[in-house]
Amino acid sequence: MLGMCRGRRKFVAASLALIFIPALTWLYLSSANFTVKPLPLSPLDPQSSVLIGAAAEHQDLELQLRDVEEHNHVLRREISLPPRVPTHSSHHSNSRQGNQLHTHSTEEGTGDSEAKKGVASGNSSDCVPQPVVNKCETIHIAIVCAGYNASRDVVTLVKSVLFHRRNPLHFHFITDSIARKILADLFHTWMVPAVHVNFYDADELKSEVSWIPNKHYSGIYGLMKLVLTKTLPSDLQKVIVLDTDITFATDIAELWVVFHKFKGQQVLGLVENQSDWYLGNLWKNHRPWPALGRGFNTGVILLLLDRLRKLKWEQMWRLTAERELMSMLSTSLADQDIFNAVIKQNPFLVHQLPCFWNVQLSDHTRSEKCYKDVSDLKVIHWNSPKKLRVKNKHVEFFRNLYLTFLEYDGNLLRRELFGCPSETDHNSENLQKTLSELDEDDPCYEFRRERFTVHRTHVYFLHYEYEPALDNTDVTLVAQLSMDRKSVVQLDMGNTKKALVVPAFETLRYRLSFPKSKAELLSQLDMGTLFTFRYHVWTKGHAPTDFAKWRTATTPYRVQWEADFEPYVMVRRESPEYDRRFVGFGWNKVAHIMELDAQEYEFVVLPNAYMIHMPHAPSFDITKFRSNKQYRACLKTLKEEFQQNMSRRYGFAALKYMTVDNNS
Repeated sequence: MLGMCRGRRKFVAASLALIFIPALTWLYLSSANFTVKPLPLSPLDPQSSVLIGAAAEHQDLELQLRDVEEHNHVLRREISLPPRVPTHSSHHSNSRQGNQLHTHSTEEGTGDSEAKKGVASGNSSDCVPQPVVNKCETIHIAIVCAGYNASRDVVTLVKSVLFHRRNPLHFHFITDSIARKILADLFHTWMVPAVHVNFYDADELKSEVSWIPNKHYSGIYGLMKLVLTKTLPSDLQKVIVLDTDITFATDIAELWVVFHKFKGQQVLGLVENQSDWYLGNLWKNHRPWPALGRGFNTGVILLLLDRLRKLKWEQMWRLTAERELMSMLSTSLADQDIFNAVIKQNPFLVHQLPCFWNVQLSDHTRSEKCYKDVSDLKVIHWNSPKKLRVKNKHVEFFRNLYLTFLEYDGNLLRRELFGCPSETDHNSENLQKTLSELDEDDPCYEFRRERFTVHRTHVYFLHYEYEPALDNTDVTLVAQLSMDRKSVVQLDMGNTKKALVVPAFETLRYRLSFPKSKAELLSQLDMGTLFTFRYHVWTKGHAPTDFAKWRTATTPYRVQWEADFEPYVMVRRESPEYDRRFVGFGWNKVAHIMELDAQEYEFVVLPNAYMIHMPHAPSFDITKFRSNKQYRACLKTLKEEFQQNMSRRYGFAALKYMTVDNNS
């Protein structure tokens, strides 16, 4: 509101300037008693024979007039544009404003039918207050997410929302068992302040929509947005519903504030569909579901849940779907077809959003007409099966924006919302307390901080099926291992403390015919295609494996711990974890093997298992180790501290670890 009022003050000031400045100029020139002539633009002009003093005054006046004219020109341009309310980045120091988020009105931008007609153009004589979102108001977001792929996609969406947000958020996930496990672990380890998460079992909802035949690739889950009024808590009044293939480029509070603009019986906020699908002209005999004009896209929906329940939404969409399916037989675009059929019969239900709230990047869309510049974008919707390979003249910008959030370190989003009360997260509180006790001036601060940092965990990033073994001998693979011999059972791993050593080899070739048997591996070893791992730079790391004995071994054999031993091992789940102080390059496996030995684990070499290290570019951390003296000094300090800890925990038995060469 303040911005609009100031805009009108500028209009009045500009008008007065346009009227009075020419008059004042005429009076000034008349009182000087000389004829008005074209002012000299160059000292070489033959007309510049006027007195030097007068010429100087003329030049000063000319410069002033030009400055005023340029300023008036800018003001005219501002006046001709629709008024904009300042965003959060342009707040003034008013204390009340500091607790509120100012947003753009829905009349801005292309794609809004009222704006095109000139309705609410902002030229009225009074300053109309614009709706705002209270700083501490919780924004509710509902997302249907099922399976491994959708779980990966939704994380990128969530990161884009968290990056821009300034309000508490409450996510409502309708998930299958896979997505629930993934996302529950993710948010538990993420520990983002002022974020709440609830899960709703999608399997319990299947019966509500399974009777609807659906050709869309989203399957039965693509219909579940229809039953959100029944699924979400009865006291939840409104919610923003998002597809998983959405990327936000602005604060979601700007979308939440649009609820204040709903009028009458409007209960759905939607953006017009930007393809010609519902016009029925994409191919011969193309027959889409009924829709109002171009129809609406349901990738972004504003739902007024309380009003929808009063309107008996469940009955409304069911009757519509039953009627249309008698002739259409199935849906092509899942819930979107049914939403549009309902709106066709009841157009008063919809509040049309400007199309920058859902820029649809499928092929053959009018999305490029939604914005004049990519900076105008609010929400990007990858609603084509092609996803990042879709055709658009700005697709490189969109792709880079998506990849930015895909690769963004989610740990950086753990920022507090100051001034908003929130429930105490004891895990987060304890972590912050521990980190605050560290000395930030310590040259090894980053190493010490990493030891206590809890990293967000995304389990089952790829498709994964697992059924626990009844005899407690199931194995988790943490590397590429040859597991066609289950030594696990023979060596009674479930009841004894053993670390199974997998002999490691390496090749310097980027292409290798992987040996399918031990005999093939020995042949490649003899020909020089393979080598024992790190034999030429760090023999101590794997020497205790005793490769000479392994060549002829047919049964597992035991080896003893030696200084700097760092084999690849298979151990029980209950075994000691890696010491977190050793991040990056250096001593992580050495310390772990030392801990296993201290706890009296037996190191048993598997005679028919092996692994091969393939060549790759040096890691960032090994580069730092080689080039940064301080990095190496910190690593040496951490080794000494670890050895001292071992001595305190294991007493006299740990004396042998104190003699390990710290230069390793």
